[in-house]
Amino acid sequence: MADVDDDLDWLYRRGRYGDGAASVAPTGRAAQPVGTPSRTPASKPAGVPSSAAARPAAPRQLPPRVAPPRAKTVKPRRHPVRNTIRVLLLLLLAGVIYLAAVPIVAWSSLVHVAYAPDATRPPDQPGTLLLLSGSDSRDGLTLEQTQELGTGTEGGNVADTIMLLYLPPTGQPALISLPRDSYVAIPGHGKNKINASFSMGGPKLLTQTIEQATGLRIDGYLGIGFGGFVGIIDALGGIEQCPATAIQDEDSHLDIPAGCQLMDGITALKYVRMRHADPLGDLGRVQRQRGMIAAVAKKAMTPTAFLNPPVYYSLNKAGAAALKAGNDTGLPQIAPAAWAFLSISRGDGLTLTVPVSNPNLSTPAGSAVEWDKTKSADMFALIARGDTAGLQKFAK
Repeated sequence: MADVDDDLDWLYRRGRYGDGAASVAPTGRAAQPVGTPSRTPASKPAGVPSSAAARPAAPRQLPPRVAPPRAKTVKPRRHPVRNTIRVLLLLLLAGVIYLAAVPIVAWSSLVHVAYAPDATRPPDQPGTLLLLSGSDSRDGLTLEQTQELGTGTEGGNVADTIMLLYLPPTGQPALISLPRDSYVAIPGHGKNKINASFSMGGPKLLTQTIEQATGLRIDGYLGIGFGGFVGIIDALGGIEQCPATAIQDEDSHLDIPAGCQLMDGITALKYVRMRHADPLGDLGRVQRQRGMIAAVAKKAMTPTAFLNPPVYYSLNKAGAAALKAGNDTGLPQIAPAAWAFLSISRGDGLTLTVPVSNPNLSTPAGSAVEWDKTKSADMFALIARGDTAGLQKFAK
């Protein structure tokens, strides 16, 4: 028992093996410094209970694995009103781009011609004065259309329609018809009907003739032929006109009833060209021409024409193909002219014919129209001053 107790004293640092005791190892053991933990004996001492024996260290147990919390899926908050506004803004932007791009692309192919005369010209007047000329050119008409029109396939290069569109700095715009049979002096060619100047020298001589006869300076030029006129009317789906009486005219091949009716391009062209069946002759024709232009402008400027992409594109394409513009006449002049026509169609503008003293003047060139020298000079003087309010007395 002594050996066992001694071993236990050594193991647990009791008795002589306690604090301060010399490091004396029991018999058969190597001495170790006091306070130094003993190594586990190679074998269990005899007679030592199992509960007192050095137990092997229990395996280290890791804490149970806990799965990380799942990240919550955060659904984006929906803002239906905000999304709707974004879609509407995108559609609005696309529409604005389309409305701007179509005219730029379509009118980039506009044909330009020289119209400004080389001779001395009148001084500028306030505002803008555009010369509008409609010729009897058949360009753009099909063979079937020319046969239906009854004019043949070759035009005489004559100005069938001559108008002045005046855009004043302030006040109402004015559309002034110059009868094609007006008997005036044509520079270098004596006196003749005014439309002959176009066939003699094109837009330049026509411009010079009008500037000489009126004392006004032309700021821009727009010309259109038969085919272009028909193309614009058809692009709009026809134009409604309301003749007061039925019209049967062999020369223009026009046969229509009285009352409001939708006219296609060919019928509309016959309607504005007809004069022999009109009691007023050429003066009646210029009234129908102004009415047709106003109706075209009114229909072309409606929301339907702007908001219907096929119609909007076709109209711009037809307009660019139909017109010939002066070499300094483009969209900056054409767009205000379109708005002026719209104002006139709504009754916010003036429609005039140069005052006439004799509608059936006998001349070497045939029956012609003679201007009233005093009244016509008064009309042109008002325009030269930029005063359209005074033109009211000439309105017809």
